[in-house]
Amino acid sequence: MAETRGVIATLIESFASLPGIGRKTAERLAYHVLRMPRSEAIAFADALRAAKDKLHPCATCFNLAEQAQCDICLDPRRDRGLLCVVEHVRDLLALEQAGSYRGLYHVLQGRLSPLDGVGPEKLTIDQLVARIRAGDIRELIMGTTPNVEGDATALEITGRLAGLPVEITRLARGLTVGASLEQANREMLADAISGRQRI
Repeated sequence: MAETRGVIATLIESFASLPGIGRKTAERLAYHVLRMPRSEAIAFADALRAAKDKLHPCATCFNLAEQAQCDICLDPRRDRGLLCVVEHVRDLLALEQAGSYRGLYHVLQGRLSPLDGVGPEKLTIDQLVARIRAGDIRELIMGTTPNVEGDATALEITGRLAGLPVEITRLARGLTVGASLEQANREMLADAISGRQRI
């Protein structure tokens, strides 16, 4: 019985180690897996194993890929002169789901955070600069998080690209469609005011 409790405790701890998963949610997930038919549980475990064994950073943009380059970099229909810089693969996926961007990406694999020991050398900034120096990119879109660390990361990149023939733009900020002013935070409201447009 003690061994069974150890196995369950290990499973709960494994779920609890995931970001955004608290102890209660970890327990629910663990017991859900235990109630699953064996075939479904094994398929779930196999999916995790395959993701760890087969996926790696794209050699060009650092998106997840099963081959040397990801599907986006290999897609000939993409606008190869347009490059959007994002912090994480999940940011890239969010933009892809929006469906309105048809250029290429560069995943930084994080953002500058000196307090956490993340400097420029821990990001893929050098590789980004090399891509811009290759001369194929006409516009670089900064898609970093609109906060202090994201802005510092964008500033670092902009400084490194000074003098290179590339237009640098930033994703628009401000209020989302349908959002009320009371629900917006201070930074969103400041960006909405400074970025206002004539109507």
